[in-house]
Amino acid sequence: MRHFIDLADWSGSDIMALIRQSVELKAEWKRGGNRPILAGQTLGMLFQKPSLRTRVSFDVAAYQLGGYSIMLAPNEVDMGKRESVADVARVISGYVQAVMLRVFDHRQLLEFARHSTVPVINGLSDQHHPCQALADMLTIYEKFGKIQGLKIAFVGDGNNVAASLLLASAQLGARFAIATPPGYELSQEVYQQAVTLAAGSSTLIESFSDPQRAVRDADVIYTDTWVSMGQEAEAAQRADRFKPYQVNDALVALANPNAVVMHCLPAHRGEEITDSVADGKQSVIFQQAHNRLHAQKAILAKLMA
Repeated sequence: MRHFIDLADWSGSDIMALIRQSVELKAEWKRGGNRPILAGQTLGMLFQKPSLRTRVSFDVAAYQLGGYSIMLAPNEVDMGKRESVADVARVISGYVQAVMLRVFDHRQLLEFARHSTVPVINGLSDQHHPCQALADMLTIYEKFGKIQGLKIAFVGDGNNVAASLLLASAQLGARFAIATPPGYELSQEVYQQAVTLAAGSSTLIESFSDPQRAVRDADVIYTDTWVSMGQEAEAAQRADRFKPYQVNDALVALANPNAVVMHCLPAHRGEEITDSVADGKQSVIFQQAHNRLHAQKAILAKLMA
């Protein structure tokens, strides 16, 4: 039994196999539908945070593969308060064939996995967002026909999205540059993980406080919200610190002419990204969002089929 919790647990060849399967499943879907490889199986989905893309993509992914899904909202379970994490895991894993969780605290996810008898999928935690990173790499692969050797530049907060994107880049041989304000860097733990992984793929990892240095010669420019869920009290302070890190036309012009712009959404237009960039010809934001469906199908097929 395997879990999909942290991309550091999956090798570069494993991740590339998931990307190729995503491509195949997407092509099948375009031809009229996927094979019912999850017939009779059910995915449990447990949410502590609001969701649009994660909820809909996993729900539809299970359905398109011939399976079912059931969603549990925060007030229905109240995991860790109304009932212990361990007990919730033991109960739910007796009903379904895999569980996807979207949680605030990554430690709860790890505890859940320790007590689950079925595969556990990290739909998002405060430390990692591996499902998003897989869809991101699928999108990059579609646009460039490769991942190895490309330069991916992340501009903004060293958050969970940046962490998973870094780990995926390190596994797949993409050069990774990140620009964050001082004090908002990636965690040292994730950085060291990536350095270790990158040693096997000969990739380069760079960290800057200057966004212009990070995006120079980039093939991909990626940004995310400056205020993640649970950080609302810091909104005003963060807005002031992150102003120089906006992805706008001037910043994009420093990258390669054929560079693409990515954002995991929801976007706060006029803050981390301008309308002209988000809706511009170099944006693949909505292709990226739609690819969550096909990347999720590959994950479910791998863990449940």
